[in-house]
Amino acid sequence: MKIILPTDVATELEAHLPDDIVVVRVDSEGNFDSDAKDAEVYFSWFYLKPTTLHRVLESAPQLRWHHAPNAGVNHILTPKYIERNLILTNGAGVHAIPIAEFVIAYMLFHAKQLPKLHQQQTQHHWQKGLPIQELLDKTLLIIGAGGIGQEIASRAKAFGMRIFGSRRHPQPLPNFDKVVGADEWEALLGEADYVVIATPLTWETKGMIDAEVLRLMRPSAYLINIARGAIVDEFALVKALQDGEIGGAALDTVFTEPLPAESPLWSLPNVFITPHCSGNSPRVKERSLALFLDNFTRYHQDKPLLNIVDQTVGY
Repeated sequence: MKIILPTDVATELEAHLPDDIVVVRVDSEGNFDSDAKDAEVYFSWFYLKPTTLHRVLESAPQLRWHHAPNAGVNHILTPKYIERNLILTNGAGVHAIPIAEFVIAYMLFHAKQLPKLHQQQTQHHWQKGLPIQELLDKTLLIIGAGGIGQEIASRAKAFGMRIFGSRRHPQPLPNFDKVVGADEWEALLGEADYVVIATPLTWETKGMIDAEVLRLMRPSAYLINIARGAIVDEFALVKALQDGEIGGAALDTVFTEPLPAESPLWSLPNVFITPHCSGNSPRVKERSLALFLDNFTRYHQDKPLLNIVDQTVGY
């Protein structure tokens, strides 16, 4: 069997593959070190360029299974890709722990007035009386109660929060007080102190956090986006933040990345911007490789694969 591996991790993976596996390496630009025409497995790496993906598709007409390390695969599901009808599996779960920890950090950043406290420090100014809050008994709404959402809920529950979630197929989940369907979460916005966007970017979710949704939120509510920037109507969000319709936002992802220097989001006092880094951790690579190797063993033994993407819904 012949498989295509990214040059970034090919050496690490080869040591764990059976001796009869032939490896073809491909770099980030789509250049191969040998012929890939009869390869049937492709493991891509992070920051996959569309041009590289399409070169792989053109060079490997016998390809059957593609494993991507990302949880979100909206950048992969191009018309040309969908036409190939490949089995696609993703890295859902490998980023869940660092992202969940970041969400807790965002909430504490807001509740404990950390920006103002740090500003006082830099000004050598000792002032008490800031409106510092607790997370205890606050309500958290997680839009997208998948692997990442469930890791967030696990940590938030330890702070004594009340936790609501939404998912396409609602069911009772550990640490959630209520789980509703994907078309029911708007009714919960008026109760939420914190709203976390953890849903994949699909045609259904693109732009779904719009002006109407923002108006349904509490004036003190804090919005956190660790999913994809295109899920939020950025113009509507800026206006809501400027007009005080919501209390603030932590944005790890925005519509255009890097965030343009002229964006008003940079200077709004109630916004915390991070450069799409909430999923970063030295352990992500370790988990990504382990998941691929587990799935490769399953594929090699004709067993069901983990994390198969339903390409009709986008995750």
